[in-house]
Amino acid sequence: MIDCVNGDIVEDSRPTPTIEDYLSLFLILQRDNEPIVGARLAELLNVSPPTVTNTLQRMARDGLITQNDPKGAALTDKGLHAARSVMRRHMLSEWMVARMVGWSKSHVQAHEMEHVISAELEAALIQDLNNPQTCPHGNPLPGYEQVVKNWIPLTELNQGDEIIIRRVHELAEDAPGVLPFLEEKQVLPGVHATVTEVLPFNETVTLKLEKGQLVTIGFGVARYIYGEPA
Repeated sequence: MIDCVNGDIVEDSRPTPTIEDYLSLFLILQRDNEPIVGARLAELLNVSPPTVTNTLQRMARDGLITQNDPKGAALTDKGLHAARSVMRRHMLSEWMVARMVGWSKSHVQAHEMEHVISAELEAALIQDLNNPQTCPHGNPLPGYEQVVKNWIPLTELNQGDEIIIRRVHELAEDAPGVLPFLEEKQVLPGVHATVTEVLPFNETVTLKLEKGQLVTIGFGVARYIYGEPA
């Protein structure tokens, strides 16, 4: 049986979980106009370069990517549909499990679920969640990329800027300890904050949150946290 939601799911030909992990990363990098090259994929997926090479060859064989782009590999139309599908299932799963396990744990739990969510359940989740435009961490569901377009990384703000925290980028979600730290310090989407200090030589940004607490974040993470001018 072939089933579709928003034209992006083909149930009978769903890729393996490993391929879906690659597709999700392709979608993120392609959306952000980053080159998709083997070394970068190996770093982000924590696998060896030969493993990446073999997997990319399989994906090209199956018509999911092309490898003749000067900037690296790229999703085909078939690959884009599959990538959008797994990304949407992941983000909907995050909303579902965040109710039970909390904001910082939802990403890891959803990663286990995204590969088994059916088209029927996906459609039900979209309806139950009132068709969300972002995930709990503020990243855009496929088709809603414009929603986050004007949000600004903390590293591009100046002392005295007042913002509302809106987004923690997908690449920061996978960094060990980042989401628990942000949840503990209450650096969460929807929270108001003031930039009190930016130290380029020290590579830190300090925020004063709405309850008065100060939080200092290194550039390595701060560049993946986005705010909207308050």
